[in-house]
Amino acid sequence: MFRQLLANNTSAHWLSALLAAAAFLVVLYFLRSVVLRRLQRLAGSTETLIDDFLVEVLSATRVLLASVLSLYLASLFLELPSGLEKTVDRTVIGLMLLQCGFWATRGLDFWLRHRFKQGDANETGAREMTRSLLSFLGRVVLWSLVGLLILDNLGLNVTALIASLGIGGIAVALAVQNILGDLFASLSIAIDKPFVIGDFITVDDLMGTVEHVGLKTSRIRGLGGEQIIFSNNDLLKSRIRNYKRMQERRVVFAIGVTYDTAEPELKTIPDLIRQAIEAQSAARFDRAHFKGFGAFSLDFEAVYYVREPDYNVYMDAQQAINLQLVRDFAAHGIRFAFPTQTLHIASAPPPVETAQGDENRPLPAADRTADT
Repeated sequence: MFRQLLANNTSAHWLSALLAAAAFLVVLYFLRSVVLRRLQRLAGSTETLIDDFLVEVLSATRVLLASVLSLYLASLFLELPSGLEKTVDRTVIGLMLLQCGFWATRGLDFWLRHRFKQGDANETGAREMTRSLLSFLGRVVLWSLVGLLILDNLGLNVTALIASLGIGGIAVALAVQNILGDLFASLSIAIDKPFVIGDFITVDDLMGTVEHVGLKTSRIRGLGGEQIIFSNNDLLKSRIRNYKRMQERRVVFAIGVTYDTAEPELKTIPDLIRQAIEAQSAARFDRAHFKGFGAFSLDFEAVYYVREPDYNVYMDAQQAINLQLVRDFAAHGIRFAFPTQTLHIASAPPPVETAQGDENRPLPAADRTADT
C-alpha cells in the first residue's frame, strides 16, 4: 500500500500536500490566538457567560488533533489507495469525535463551576461536594457516548454491543451490588446533603469532621486525629447527628445541695442560677427548678441555650456559670452536696432468760432435737 501511494503521486503532489498542511496549521493557530485574545478581552468587559464559555471551550483545543486535521487536508492533494483512504477518513472522524469530547468536558466543567459558584458562604463544602460528584458522573456519561460513537465509526455493530453489555450488565450488577449501592448513596448525599465537607457529625459512637465524600466511601477526621472511613451505603443507614447545622445548643445541668440547707436558701438557689446564666452574653436562660430529693442531696435542674453551636463557646459559658455559682453559694452559706451515707446502728435486744435464770445453760437433748 505504501509503494502504491508513492507510485500514484509525484513530487509536485507531495509538495502541494506539505504546503497545504503547513498553511492550514499557520492559519489555524493564527485564528485560534486572535479569536481567543478577542474573546478574552470581551469576557473581561462584559458580565455575560457566553463569551467566558467560548474562551473556556476553545482553550481545550488539542495541538495533536489540529495536526491531524492538517494532515487530512494534505491527503486531499494526494492519490490514496481505496483502503488507505477509508482508514484516513475513519481516523479523522474518530479524532474529531475525541476533540468534541474534550470541548464538551471543558464546557461541562465550566457550567458546573459557575452553577455552584454562587450561594451562602456556609454552603461552600456542599457546593464543592455536589459539583465534584456531578462532574465525575457527567464525564463518565460523556466519554461513554464518545467511545460508542468512535466504535461505530470504526465499523463495529454498536447496537449488538449495547445489547450484549445490557445482558452482561445484569450479572455484573448482581456481583457488584454493594458497590452500586454505595454509588447511589453518594448521589443521595450529593442531592439531599445530610452533611457536607467541613461538617462535624457523629455516627453511632464515632464523631469527627467530614473531609471527603467519594463515590464509595466518605472520610471523617476523628477527634484523636485518626481518619475514619465509612461506606456511603452504611453511612446513610446510620443515624447521623450534624452539629454544624445546630442553630442553638440546649444545655441541661444539675446541682445538688446538702439536706441541712434551710428553706430560705432553697428558694434563693433558682434565682442565683438564673443570674449566673443571664450574666453570660452567649447564653439564654430557660428555667431553673428544685427538681427533687436525691439519695444524698436536694437536686436542682437548670436549662439554658447557647446562641452559637460552637462547642468551645458552650464550655466557656458553662465554666463561667459554674464559677459564679461557687462564689454565690459561698456568699449565702449554701454547701454543695457530695455522696454521703448515714449509718444508723440499732442496739441489740436483751437476751432471753431461761426458767432457772441461767441463759447460758445448755438445753436438754430433747429440747435441742425439737429446735432442730
